[in-house]
Amino acid sequence: MPQLRIALSQLNPTVGDLTRNADLVVAWTRRAAAKGAHLVAFPEMVLTGYPVEDLALRASFVEASRRTLDALALRLAAEGLGDTTVVVGYLDRCDTSTPRLGLPAGAPQNAAAVLHGGRVVVRTAKHHLPNYGVFDEARYFVPGDTLAVVRVHGIDVALAICEDLWQDGGPVAAVRAAGAGLLMVVNGSPYELAKDDVRLDLARRRASEAGCALAYVNMVGGQDELVFEGDSLVVGDDGRLVARAPQFEEALLITDLELPAASTDESAYNAGDVVADGLTIVQATVSETPVPPYEPLAPTVADHLSDDAEIYAATVVGLRDYAAKNGFKSVVLGLSGGIDSALVAAIAADAVGAENVYGISMPSKYSSDHSKDDAADTAERIGLNYRQVPIAPMVDAYLDAVHLTGVAEENLQARVRGTTLMGVSNQDGHLVLATGNKSELACGYSTLYGDAVGGFAPIKDLPKTVVWRIARWRNEEALRRGTVPPIPENSITKPPSAELRPDQKDSDSLPDYEILDDILDDYVELDMGRDEIVAAGFDPDLVDRVLKLVDSAEYKRRQYPPGTKISLKAFGRDRRLPITNRWRES
Repeated sequence: MPQLRIALSQLNPTVGDLTRNADLVVAWTRRAAAKGAHLVAFPEMVLTGYPVEDLALRASFVEASRRTLDALALRLAAEGLGDTTVVVGYLDRCDTSTPRLGLPAGAPQNAAAVLHGGRVVVRTAKHHLPNYGVFDEARYFVPGDTLAVVRVHGIDVALAICEDLWQDGGPVAAVRAAGAGLLMVVNGSPYELAKDDVRLDLARRRASEAGCALAYVNMVGGQDELVFEGDSLVVGDDGRLVARAPQFEEALLITDLELPAASTDESAYNAGDVVADGLTIVQATVSETPVPPYEPLAPTVADHLSDDAEIYAATVVGLRDYAAKNGFKSVVLGLSGGIDSALVAAIAADAVGAENVYGISMPSKYSSDHSKDDAADTAERIGLNYRQVPIAPMVDAYLDAVHLTGVAEENLQARVRGTTLMGVSNQDGHLVLATGNKSELACGYSTLYGDAVGGFAPIKDLPKTVVWRIARWRNEEALRRGTVPPIPENSITKPPSAELRPDQKDSDSLPDYEILDDILDDYVELDMGRDEIVAAGFDPDLVDRVLKLVDSAEYKRRQYPPGTKISLKAFGRDRRLPITNRWRES
Protein backbone atom coordinates (compact mmCIF):
# COMPACT_ATOMS: atom_id res chain seq x y z
CA MET A 1 0.00 0.00 0.00
CA PRO A 2 1.11 3.61 -0.52
CA GLN A 3 2.94 5.32 2.32
CA LEU A 4 2.25 8.72 3.84
CA ARG A 5 4.16 10.57 6.54
CA ILE A 6 1.81 12.77 8.54
CA ALA A 7 2.65 15.39 11.16
CA LEU A 8 0.17 16.42 13.85
CA SER A 9 1.14 19.89 15.08
CA GLN A 10 -0.05 20.12 18.66
CA LEU A 11 0.52 23.80 19.35
CA ASN A 12 -0.70 26.70 21.49
CA PRO A 13 -2.35 29.58 19.60
CA THR A 14 -3.62 32.83 21.12
CA VAL A 15 -7.17 34.01 20.52
CA GLY A 16 -7.24 37.03 18.24
CA ASP A 17 -3.52 37.05 17.41
CA LEU A 18 -3.85 36.05 13.77
CA THR A 19 -0.35 37.19 12.82
CA ARG A 20 1.40 35.21 15.55
CA ASN A 21 -0.80 32.17 14.95
CA ALA A 22 0.03 32.23 11.22
CA ASP A 23 3.72 32.50 12.12
CA LEU A 24 3.35 29.40 14.26
CA VAL A 25 1.78 27.49 11.37
CA VAL A 26 4.67 28.43 9.10
CA ALA A 27 7.31 27.55 11.71
CA TRP A 28 5.76 24.19 12.56
CA THR A 29 5.19 23.35 8.90
CA ARG A 30 8.89 24.00 8.34
CA ARG A 31 9.74 21.65 11.21
CA ALA A 32 7.45 18.98 9.80
CA ALA A 33 8.77 19.37 6.27
CA ALA A 34 12.33 19.05 7.57
CA LYS A 35 11.31 15.67 8.96
CA GLY A 36 9.90 14.60 5.62
CA ALA A 37 6.19 15.02 6.37
CA HIS A 38 3.89 14.97 3.36
CA LEU A 39 0.78 16.10 5.24
CA VAL A 40 0.77 18.49 8.22
CA ALA A 41 -2.36 19.13 10.29
CA PHE A 42 -3.05 21.90 12.80
CA PRO A 43 -5.83 22.23 15.40
CA GLU A 44 -9.34 23.57 15.03
CA MET A 45 -9.45 27.35 14.42
CA VAL A 46 -5.69 27.57 14.90
CA LEU A 47 -5.49 30.82 12.95
CA THR A 48 -7.89 32.65 15.26
CA GLY A 49 -7.42 30.71 18.48
CA TYR A 50 -10.33 28.93 20.11
CA PRO A 51 -12.94 29.59 21.36
CA VAL A 52 -13.40 33.07 19.90
CA GLU A 53 -16.84 33.58 21.47
CA ASP A 54 -18.51 36.80 20.25
CA LEU A 55 -15.54 37.70 18.06
CA ALA A 56 -17.20 35.31 15.61
CA LEU A 57 -20.05 37.81 15.28
CA ARG A 58 -17.74 40.61 14.13
CA ALA A 59 -17.63 40.67 10.34
CA SER A 60 -14.25 42.39 10.45
CA PHE A 61 -12.75 39.52 12.43
CA VAL A 62 -14.22 36.91 10.10
CA GLU A 63 -12.78 38.71 7.09
CA ALA A 64 -9.40 39.06 8.79
CA SER A 65 -9.38 35.28 9.35
CA ARG A 66 -10.18 34.64 5.69
CA ARG A 67 -7.48 37.06 4.52
CA THR A 68 -4.96 35.45 6.87
CA LEU A 69 -5.75 32.03 5.44
CA ASP A 70 -5.23 33.19 1.83
CA ALA A 71 -2.02 35.00 2.77
CA LEU A 72 -0.78 31.94 4.64
CA ALA A 73 -1.17 29.76 1.55
CA LEU A 74 0.93 32.21 -0.48
CA ARG A 75 3.51 32.57 2.29
CA LEU A 76 4.02 28.83 2.66
CA ALA A 77 4.77 28.56 -1.04
CA ALA A 78 7.03 31.62 -0.99
CA GLU A 79 9.06 30.12 1.84
CA GLY A 80 9.62 26.85 0.02
CA LEU A 81 6.88 24.89 1.75
CA GLY A 82 4.34 24.81 -1.05
CA ASP A 83 4.86 21.10 -1.75
CA THR A 84 3.73 20.19 1.76
CA THR A 85 0.00 19.70 2.19
CA VAL A 86 -1.22 21.68 5.19
CA VAL A 87 -4.57 21.42 7.01
CA VAL A 88 -5.52 24.42 9.15
CA GLY A 89 -8.58 25.44 11.13
CA TYR A 90 -9.90 28.98 10.77
CA LEU A 91 -13.00 31.16 11.03
CA ASP A 92 -14.97 31.40 7.78
CA ARG A 93 -18.38 32.55 6.64
CA CYS A 94 -21.09 30.80 4.68
CA ASP A 95 -20.87 31.82 1.03
CA THR A 96 -23.85 29.85 -0.23
CA SER A 97 -25.49 31.51 -3.19
CA THR A 98 -28.86 30.04 -2.20
CA PRO A 99 -29.47 30.98 1.45
CA ARG A 100 -31.95 28.79 3.27
CA LEU A 101 -33.36 28.36 6.76
CA GLY A 102 -30.50 27.68 9.17
CA LEU A 103 -27.84 28.52 6.60
CA PRO A 104 -27.94 32.26 5.87
CA ALA A 105 -25.35 33.69 3.52
CA GLY A 106 -22.52 35.39 5.36
CA ALA A 107 -23.07 33.58 8.69
CA PRO A 108 -19.88 32.53 10.53
CA GLN A 109 -18.58 28.98 10.25
CA ASN A 110 -16.02 26.95 12.12
CA ALA A 111 -13.96 25.78 9.17
CA ALA A 112 -10.89 23.92 8.00
CA ALA A 113 -8.93 24.31 4.78
CA VAL A 114 -6.25 22.44 2.87
CA LEU A 115 -3.35 24.55 1.58
CA HIS A 116 -0.94 23.47 -1.13
CA GLY A 117 1.11 25.14 -3.86
CA GLY A 118 0.25 28.65 -2.75
CA ARG A 119 -3.52 28.23 -2.80
CA VAL A 120 -6.49 27.03 -0.80
CA VAL A 121 -7.41 23.80 -2.53
CA VAL A 122 -10.49 22.89 -0.49
CA ARG A 123 -12.56 24.27 2.39
CA THR A 124 -15.11 22.63 4.67
CA ALA A 125 -17.07 23.61 7.77
CA LYS A 126 -17.94 21.83 11.00
CA HIS A 127 -21.22 19.95 10.67
CA HIS A 128 -22.09 19.11 14.29
CA LEU A 129 -22.12 22.24 16.46
CA PRO A 130 -21.81 21.49 20.20
CA ASN A 131 -24.11 23.51 22.42
CA TYR A 132 -23.61 21.93 25.85
CA GLY A 133 -21.17 22.33 28.72
CA VAL A 134 -18.62 24.99 27.81
CA PHE A 135 -19.74 25.17 24.19
CA ASP A 136 -22.07 27.74 22.62
CA GLU A 137 -21.38 27.03 18.96
CA ALA A 138 -25.01 27.14 17.86
CA ARG A 139 -24.96 30.77 19.01
CA TYR A 140 -22.12 31.63 16.65
CA PHE A 141 -21.94 29.29 13.70
CA VAL A 142 -24.04 27.66 11.05
CA PRO A 143 -23.29 24.01 10.22
CA GLY A 144 -21.31 22.84 7.25
CA ASP A 145 -22.95 20.60 4.68
CA THR A 146 -19.93 19.08 2.92
CA LEU A 147 -17.43 16.26 3.38
CA ALA A 148 -14.04 17.42 2.11
CA VAL A 149 -11.75 14.78 0.60
CA VAL A 150 -8.27 15.66 -0.62
CA ARG A 151 -6.05 13.27 -2.56
CA VAL A 152 -2.47 13.38 -1.28
CA HIS A 153 0.09 11.18 -3.06
CA GLY A 154 -2.66 8.90 -4.30
CA ILE A 155 -4.41 8.56 -0.91
CA ASP A 156 -7.82 10.07 -0.20
CA VAL A 157 -7.86 11.97 3.09
CA ALA A 158 -11.23 13.04 4.51
CA LEU A 159 -11.57 15.97 6.94
CA ALA A 160 -13.69 16.38 10.06
CA ILE A 161 -13.72 18.96 12.85
CA CYS A 162 -13.85 18.04 16.55
CA GLU A 163 -17.55 17.55 17.40
CA ASP A 164 -18.02 15.78 14.08
CA LEU A 165 -16.10 12.94 15.72
CA TRP A 166 -18.10 12.98 18.95
CA GLN A 167 -21.56 12.78 17.36
CA ASP A 168 -23.06 9.96 15.35
CA GLY A 169 -23.71 10.59 11.68
CA GLY A 170 -22.31 13.52 9.73
CA PRO A 171 -18.82 13.51 8.21
CA VAL A 172 -17.60 10.38 10.00
CA ALA A 173 -20.55 8.36 8.73
CA ALA A 174 -19.90 9.70 5.23
CA VAL A 175 -16.22 8.74 5.21
CA ARG A 176 -16.85 5.06 4.60
CA ALA A 177 -19.14 5.88 1.70
CA ALA A 178 -16.48 8.19 0.27
CA GLY A 179 -13.88 5.42 0.47
CA ALA A 180 -11.21 7.54 2.14
CA GLY A 181 -7.99 5.96 3.35
CA LEU A 182 -7.47 8.36 6.26
CA LEU A 183 -9.79 10.48 8.38
CA MET A 184 -8.02 13.62 9.60
CA VAL A 185 -9.78 15.28 12.55
CA VAL A 186 -8.73 18.77 13.69
CA ASN A 187 -9.72 19.63 17.26
CA GLY A 188 -10.00 22.21 19.99
CA SER A 189 -11.12 19.75 22.67
CA PRO A 190 -10.88 21.22 26.20
CA TYR A 191 -9.48 19.23 29.07
CA GLU A 192 -11.55 17.66 31.79
CA LEU A 193 -10.51 14.85 34.07
CA ALA A 194 -10.33 11.39 32.42
CA LYS A 195 -11.36 12.76 29.01
CA ASP A 196 -8.19 11.30 27.47
CA ASP A 197 -9.44 7.76 28.04
CA VAL A 198 -12.83 8.59 26.53
CA ARG A 199 -11.13 10.23 23.56
CA LEU A 200 -9.02 7.19 22.72
CA ASP A 201 -11.99 4.83 22.91
CA LEU A 202 -13.99 7.18 20.71
CA ALA A 203 -11.23 7.43 18.12
CA ARG A 204 -10.98 3.65 17.95
CA ARG A 205 -14.73 3.30 17.47
CA ARG A 206 -14.91 5.98 14.80
CA ALA A 207 -11.98 4.49 12.88
CA SER A 208 -13.85 1.21 12.77
CA GLU A 209 -17.04 2.93 11.62
CA ALA A 210 -15.20 4.92 8.95
CA GLY A 211 -13.28 1.88 7.78
CA CYS A 212 -9.96 3.71 7.75
CA ALA A 213 -7.12 5.00 9.91
CA LEU A 214 -7.85 8.09 11.96
CA ALA A 215 -5.52 10.96 12.93
CA TYR A 216 -6.60 13.32 15.70
CA VAL A 217 -4.73 16.60 16.29
CA ASN A 218 -5.66 18.66 19.32
CA MET A 219 -4.78 22.10 20.61
CA VAL A 220 -2.68 22.62 23.73
CA GLY A 221 -2.51 25.50 26.22
CA GLY A 222 -4.82 27.73 28.20
CA GLN A 223 -7.59 30.09 27.11
CA ASP A 224 -9.36 31.85 29.98
CA GLU A 225 -11.00 29.05 32.03
CA LEU A 226 -10.27 26.35 29.48
CA VAL A 227 -7.14 24.27 29.10
CA PHE A 228 -6.38 22.12 26.07
CA GLU A 229 -4.23 19.10 26.84
CA GLY A 230 -3.07 18.07 23.38
CA ASP A 231 -3.09 14.27 23.50
CA SER A 232 -3.04 14.07 19.70
CA LEU A 233 -3.14 10.51 18.43
CA VAL A 234 -3.31 8.14 15.48
CA VAL A 235 -5.22 4.86 15.39
CA GLY A 236 -5.37 2.25 12.66
CA ASP A 237 -8.54 1.07 10.93
CA ASP A 238 -8.47 -1.86 13.35
CA GLY A 239 -8.52 0.46 16.37
CA ARG A 240 -4.88 -0.14 17.25
CA LEU A 241 -3.14 2.86 18.84
CA VAL A 242 -0.32 3.75 16.45
CA ALA A 243 1.04 6.98 17.92
CA ARG A 244 0.23 9.42 20.70
CA ALA A 245 1.56 12.84 21.70
CA PRO A 246 2.24 13.99 25.26
CA GLN A 247 -0.28 15.92 27.34
CA PHE A 248 -0.06 19.62 28.21
CA GLU A 249 2.93 20.44 26.03
CA GLU A 250 3.50 21.49 22.46
CA ALA A 251 4.61 18.61 20.27
CA LEU A 252 5.01 17.50 16.67
CA LEU A 253 3.77 13.94 16.29
CA ILE A 254 5.34 12.40 13.18
CA THR A 255 3.82 9.12 12.04
CA ASP A 256 4.34 6.93 8.97
CA LEU A 257 1.27 5.14 7.70
CA GLU A 258 0.54 2.59 5.00
CA LEU A 259 -2.86 3.46 3.60
CA PRO A 260 -5.07 2.14 0.82
CA ALA A 261 -4.74 3.83 -2.54
CA ALA A 262 -7.61 5.99 -3.75
CA SER A 263 -10.26 3.96 -5.55
CA THR A 264 -10.35 3.94 -9.33
CA ASP A 265 -13.79 2.33 -9.36
CA GLU A 266 -16.05 4.48 -11.55
CA SER A 267 -19.04 3.48 -9.43
CA ALA A 268 -17.47 5.01 -6.29
CA TYR A 269 -18.74 8.28 -4.87
CA ASN A 270 -17.42 11.42 -6.53
CA ALA A 271 -17.44 15.17 -6.00
CA GLY A 272 -20.97 16.51 -5.88
CA ASP A 273 -22.49 13.25 -4.66
CA VAL A 274 -24.70 13.42 -1.59
CA VAL A 275 -23.84 10.93 1.17
CA ALA A 276 -24.73 10.43 4.85
CA ASP A 277 -26.75 13.16 6.57
CA GLY A 278 -27.17 14.99 3.28
CA LEU A 279 -23.50 15.98 3.06
CA THR A 280 -22.10 16.75 -0.36
CA ILE A 281 -18.62 15.46 -1.20
CA VAL A 282 -16.13 18.11 -2.25
CA GLN A 283 -12.87 16.80 -3.64
CA ALA A 284 -9.47 18.21 -4.47
CA THR A 285 -6.33 16.56 -5.77
CA VAL A 286 -2.90 17.59 -4.57
CA SER A 287 -1.00 14.65 -6.04
CA GLU A 288 -1.98 11.37 -7.69
CA THR A 289 1.56 9.98 -7.51
CA PRO A 290 2.45 7.79 -4.53
CA VAL A 291 5.71 8.59 -2.77
CA PRO A 292 8.60 6.21 -3.47
CA PRO A 293 8.90 3.50 -0.80
CA TYR A 294 10.94 4.57 2.24
CA GLU A 295 11.96 3.28 5.65
CA PRO A 296 9.31 4.35 8.17
CA LEU A 297 10.18 6.02 11.46
CA ALA A 298 9.49 4.24 14.72
CA PRO A 299 6.14 5.50 16.02
CA THR A 300 5.95 7.61 19.18
CA VAL A 301 3.54 6.69 21.96
CA ALA A 302 3.96 9.09 24.87
CA ASP A 303 3.43 7.96 28.43
CA HIS A 304 0.20 9.21 29.92
CA LEU A 305 -0.23 11.01 33.20
CA SER A 306 -2.04 9.79 36.28
CA ASP A 307 -5.25 11.58 37.22
CA ASP A 308 -3.50 13.61 39.90
CA ALA A 309 -0.65 14.54 37.57
CA GLU A 310 -3.22 15.59 34.94
CA ILE A 311 -5.05 17.83 37.37
CA TYR A 312 -1.87 19.50 38.54
CA ALA A 313 -0.57 19.98 35.00
CA ALA A 314 -3.88 21.53 33.95
CA THR A 315 -3.77 24.06 36.79
CA VAL A 316 -0.18 24.99 35.96
CA VAL A 317 -0.83 25.40 32.24
CA GLY A 318 -4.07 27.29 32.89
CA LEU A 319 -2.35 29.84 35.12
CA ARG A 320 0.79 30.06 32.98
CA ASP A 321 -1.09 30.90 29.80
CA TYR A 322 -3.64 33.17 31.47
CA ALA A 323 -0.80 35.25 32.89
CA ALA A 324 1.37 35.24 29.76
CA LYS A 325 -1.40 35.85 27.24
CA ASN A 326 -2.76 38.74 29.31
CA GLY A 327 0.61 40.40 29.82
CA PHE A 328 1.37 39.45 33.44
CA LYS A 329 4.92 38.42 34.32
CA SER A 330 4.35 37.97 38.05
CA VAL A 331 1.65 37.00 40.52
CA VAL A 332 0.78 37.86 44.11
CA LEU A 333 -1.29 35.92 46.63
CA GLY A 334 -2.09 35.88 50.31
CA LEU A 335 -0.21 33.18 52.21
CA SER A 336 -2.32 32.13 55.19
CA GLY A 337 -0.39 29.02 56.16
CA GLY A 338 -3.33 26.90 55.06
CA ILE A 339 -3.50 24.19 52.45
CA ASP A 340 -5.27 26.23 49.76
CA SER A 341 -2.80 29.09 49.58
CA ALA A 342 0.14 26.69 49.86
CA LEU A 343 -1.05 24.66 46.89
CA VAL A 344 -1.75 27.80 44.85
CA ALA A 345 1.75 29.07 45.67
CA ALA A 346 3.26 25.79 44.41
CA ILE A 347 1.17 25.94 41.24
CA ALA A 348 2.20 29.56 40.69
CA ALA A 349 5.88 28.79 41.10
CA ASP A 350 5.66 25.96 38.58
CA ALA A 351 3.70 28.19 36.20
CA VAL A 352 5.66 31.45 36.21
CA GLY A 353 8.78 30.70 38.24
CA ALA A 354 9.25 31.11 42.00
CA GLU A 355 11.14 34.36 41.45
CA ASN A 356 7.95 35.83 39.95
CA VAL A 357 5.67 34.80 42.80
CA TYR A 358 5.00 37.24 45.65
CA GLY A 359 3.44 35.86 48.81
CA ILE A 360 2.09 38.15 51.53
CA SER A 361 1.23 36.91 54.99
CA MET A 362 -1.43 39.17 56.51
CA PRO A 363 -1.95 38.04 60.10
CA SER A 364 -4.75 39.45 62.22
CA LYS A 365 -5.05 39.39 65.99
CA TYR A 366 -6.73 35.99 65.60
CA SER A 367 -3.98 34.41 63.49
CA SER A 368 -2.21 31.53 65.21
CA ASP A 369 1.55 31.27 65.48
CA HIS A 370 1.48 28.03 63.50
CA SER A 371 -0.29 29.75 60.61
CA LYS A 372 2.33 32.49 60.48
CA ASP A 373 5.09 29.89 60.72
CA ASP A 374 3.50 27.69 58.03
CA ALA A 375 3.18 30.67 55.66
CA ALA A 376 6.86 31.49 56.11
CA ASP A 377 7.77 27.81 55.71
CA THR A 378 5.80 27.63 52.43
CA ALA A 379 7.66 30.66 51.10
CA GLU A 380 11.05 29.23 52.06
CA ARG A 381 10.33 25.81 50.57
CA ILE A 382 9.22 27.29 47.27
CA GLY A 383 11.74 30.12 47.18
CA LEU A 384 9.19 32.83 46.42
CA ASN A 385 9.29 36.49 47.43
CA TYR A 386 7.77 36.85 50.87
CA ARG A 387 6.77 39.52 53.33
CA GLN A 388 4.43 39.96 56.25
CA VAL A 389 1.88 42.77 56.50
CA PRO A 390 -0.06 42.69 59.81
CA ILE A 391 -3.62 43.85 59.25
CA ALA A 392 -4.69 44.47 62.86
CA PRO A 393 -3.87 48.22 62.76
CA MET A 394 -5.84 48.67 59.53
CA VAL A 395 -8.81 46.71 60.89
CA ASP A 396 -8.78 48.71 64.12
CA ALA A 397 -8.68 51.99 62.20
CA TYR A 398 -11.72 50.94 60.21
CA LEU A 399 -13.60 49.79 63.33
CA ASP A 400 -12.87 53.14 64.95
CA ALA A 401 -14.81 54.76 62.10
CA VAL A 402 -17.57 52.18 61.54
CA HIS A 403 -18.92 49.94 64.26
CA LEU A 404 -19.00 46.32 63.03
CA THR A 405 -19.44 43.12 65.01
CA GLY A 406 -19.88 39.40 64.41
CA VAL A 407 -19.74 38.21 60.81
CA ALA A 408 -19.38 41.79 59.55
CA GLU A 409 -16.20 42.20 61.61
CA GLU A 410 -14.91 38.83 60.38
CA ASN A 411 -15.53 39.78 56.78
CA LEU A 412 -13.82 43.13 57.31
CA GLN A 413 -10.57 41.29 58.01
CA ALA A 414 -10.89 39.39 54.74
CA ARG A 415 -11.67 42.63 52.88
CA VAL A 416 -8.65 44.42 54.34
CA ARG A 417 -6.53 41.53 53.07
CA GLY A 418 -8.18 41.74 49.67
CA THR A 419 -7.59 45.49 49.48
CA THR A 420 -3.96 44.98 50.47
CA LEU A 421 -3.41 42.45 47.69
CA MET A 422 -5.16 44.60 45.10
CA GLY A 423 -3.13 47.61 46.19
CA VAL A 424 0.13 45.71 45.76
CA SER A 425 -1.10 44.49 42.38
CA ASN A 426 -1.97 48.02 41.34
CA GLN A 427 1.41 49.29 42.50
CA ASP A 428 3.65 46.56 41.10
CA GLY A 429 1.64 45.04 38.24
CA HIS A 430 1.23 41.55 39.68
CA LEU A 431 -1.72 39.32 38.86
CA VAL A 432 -3.66 38.64 42.07
CA LEU A 433 -4.48 34.97 42.63
CA ALA A 434 -7.61 33.98 44.54
CA THR A 435 -6.98 30.85 46.58
CA GLY A 436 -10.51 29.54 47.19
CA ASN A 437 -11.49 25.97 46.34
CA LYS A 438 -14.67 24.58 44.78
CA SER A 439 -16.20 23.37 48.04
CA GLU A 440 -15.99 26.86 49.55
CA LEU A 441 -17.19 28.49 46.36
CA ALA A 442 -20.14 26.11 46.15
CA CYS A 443 -21.29 26.94 49.67
CA GLY A 444 -20.55 30.66 49.55
CA TYR A 445 -17.83 30.23 52.18
CA SER A 446 -15.90 33.24 50.95
CA THR A 447 -16.04 37.00 51.36
CA LEU A 448 -16.89 39.21 48.43
CA TYR A 449 -14.13 41.78 47.92
CA GLY A 450 -12.08 39.86 50.45
CA ASP A 451 -10.62 36.41 49.80
CA ALA A 452 -12.70 36.38 46.59
CA VAL A 453 -10.67 39.20 44.98
CA GLY A 454 -8.25 38.45 42.20
CA GLY A 455 -7.67 38.11 38.51
CA PHE A 456 -7.43 34.32 38.40
CA ALA A 457 -8.36 31.42 40.69
CA PRO A 458 -6.16 28.37 39.98
CA ILE A 459 -7.98 25.88 42.25
CA LYS A 460 -11.49 27.22 41.72
CA ASP A 461 -12.63 23.86 40.30
CA LEU A 462 -10.90 21.63 42.88
CA PRO A 463 -13.04 20.39 45.79
CA LYS A 464 -11.32 20.58 49.17
CA THR A 465 -10.73 16.84 49.32
CA VAL A 466 -9.02 17.02 45.93
CA VAL A 467 -6.91 19.97 47.14
CA TRP A 468 -5.52 17.76 49.92
CA ARG A 469 -4.93 14.91 47.49
CA ILE A 470 -3.13 17.06 44.93
CA ALA A 471 -1.01 18.70 47.62
CA ARG A 472 0.15 15.27 48.77
CA TRP A 473 0.81 14.26 45.16
CA ARG A 474 2.91 17.39 44.56
CA ASN A 475 5.00 16.71 47.63
CA GLU A 476 5.48 13.07 46.62
CA GLU A 477 6.48 14.20 43.14
CA ALA A 478 9.07 16.53 44.66
CA LEU A 479 10.55 13.67 46.67
CA ARG A 480 10.62 11.50 43.55
CA ARG A 481 12.58 14.23 41.76
CA GLY A 482 14.90 14.77 44.69
CA THR A 483 13.64 18.29 45.43
CA VAL A 484 12.11 19.94 48.48
CA PRO A 485 8.37 19.26 48.93
CA PRO A 486 6.78 22.70 48.49
CA ILE A 487 3.87 22.30 50.92
CA PRO A 488 4.46 22.06 54.69
CA GLU A 489 3.09 18.88 56.20
CA ASN A 490 1.38 20.94 58.88
CA SER A 491 -0.58 22.84 56.22
CA ILE A 492 -1.91 19.50 54.96
CA THR A 493 -2.75 17.88 58.28
CA LYS A 494 -4.08 20.70 60.48
CA PRO A 495 -7.83 21.42 60.64
CA PRO A 496 -8.72 24.12 58.08
CA SER A 497 -9.69 27.52 59.47
CA ALA A 498 -10.27 31.04 58.19
CA GLU A 499 -9.03 32.34 61.59
CA LEU A 500 -11.40 35.30 61.63
CA ARG A 501 -12.43 34.76 65.25
CA PRO A 502 -10.93 32.92 68.23
CA ASP A 503 -10.51 29.15 67.72
CA GLN A 504 -12.51 29.21 64.47
CA LYS A 505 -12.63 26.07 62.33
CA ASP A 506 -14.24 25.45 58.93
CA SER A 507 -16.23 22.69 60.62
CA ASP A 508 -18.06 25.36 62.63
CA SER A 509 -19.82 26.47 59.45
CA LEU A 510 -19.52 23.55 57.05
CA PRO A 511 -19.99 19.76 57.26
CA ASP A 512 -17.00 17.46 57.19
CA TYR A 513 -15.40 17.99 53.78
CA GLU A 514 -15.48 14.31 52.82
CA ILE A 515 -19.25 14.27 53.26
CA LEU A 516 -19.74 17.77 51.88
CA ASP A 517 -17.84 17.03 48.69
CA ASP A 518 -19.88 13.88 48.08
CA ILE A 519 -23.12 15.86 48.36
CA LEU A 520 -21.76 18.65 46.17
CA ASP A 521 -20.67 16.15 43.55
CA ASP A 522 -24.21 14.77 43.36
CA TYR A 523 -25.84 18.18 43.27
CA VAL A 524 -23.42 20.21 41.15
CA GLU A 525 -21.74 17.68 38.88
CA LEU A 526 -24.59 15.22 38.42
CA ASP A 527 -27.58 17.58 38.78
CA MET A 528 -29.27 15.18 41.20
CA GLY A 529 -32.30 16.44 43.06
CA ARG A 530 -32.74 16.57 46.82
CA ASP A 531 -34.69 13.32 47.08
CA GLU A 532 -32.15 11.45 44.95
CA ILE A 533 -29.30 12.66 47.15
CA VAL A 534 -31.14 11.63 50.32
CA ALA A 535 -31.88 8.25 48.75
CA ALA A 536 -28.15 7.84 48.19
CA GLY A 537 -27.74 7.67 51.96
CA PHE A 538 -27.23 11.22 53.17
CA ASP A 539 -28.95 12.77 56.17
CA PRO A 540 -32.00 14.75 54.94
CA ASP A 541 -31.37 17.75 57.21
CA LEU A 542 -27.75 17.93 56.12
CA VAL A 543 -28.74 17.72 52.45
CA ASP A 544 -31.26 20.52 52.93
CA ARG A 545 -28.64 22.66 54.60
CA VAL A 546 -26.00 22.12 51.91
CA LEU A 547 -28.41 22.70 49.04
CA LYS A 548 -29.61 25.93 50.65
CA LEU A 549 -26.01 27.12 50.96
CA VAL A 550 -25.30 26.32 47.32
CA ASP A 551 -28.47 27.91 45.97
CA SER A 552 -28.09 31.12 47.95
CA ALA A 553 -24.45 31.70 46.90
CA GLU A 554 -24.98 32.08 43.15
CA TYR A 555 -24.43 35.85 43.32
CA LYS A 556 -21.01 35.29 44.90
CA ARG A 557 -19.96 32.82 42.23
CA ARG A 558 -20.88 35.28 39.47
CA GLN A 559 -18.34 37.72 40.91
CA TYR A 560 -15.55 35.21 41.45
CA PRO A 561 -12.45 35.32 39.22
CA PRO A 562 -12.08 32.88 36.33
CA GLY A 563 -10.23 29.66 37.05
CA THR A 564 -9.14 26.53 35.23
CA LYS A 565 -11.85 23.99 34.41
CA ILE A 566 -11.00 20.53 35.71
CA SER A 567 -14.28 18.77 36.40
CA LEU A 568 -17.24 17.73 34.30
CA LYS A 569 -19.14 20.82 35.45
CA ALA A 570 -17.17 23.89 36.48
CA PHE A 571 -18.81 26.98 37.92
CA GLY A 572 -19.07 29.72 35.32
CA ARG A 573 -18.62 28.03 31.95
CA ASP A 574 -20.52 24.82 32.56
CA ARG A 575 -22.97 25.55 35.35
CA ARG A 576 -24.93 28.75 34.74
CA LEU A 577 -27.95 29.39 36.93
CA PRO A 578 -29.98 32.57 37.46
CA ILE A 579 -29.01 34.67 40.46
CA THR A 580 -32.62 35.62 41.13
CA ASN A 581 -34.17 32.19 41.55
CA ARG A 582 -36.94 31.02 43.89
CA TRP A 583 -36.74 27.34 42.87
CA ARG A 584 -35.60 25.24 45.81
CA GLU A 585 -35.17 21.49 46.03
CA SER A 586 -37.53 20.13 48.68
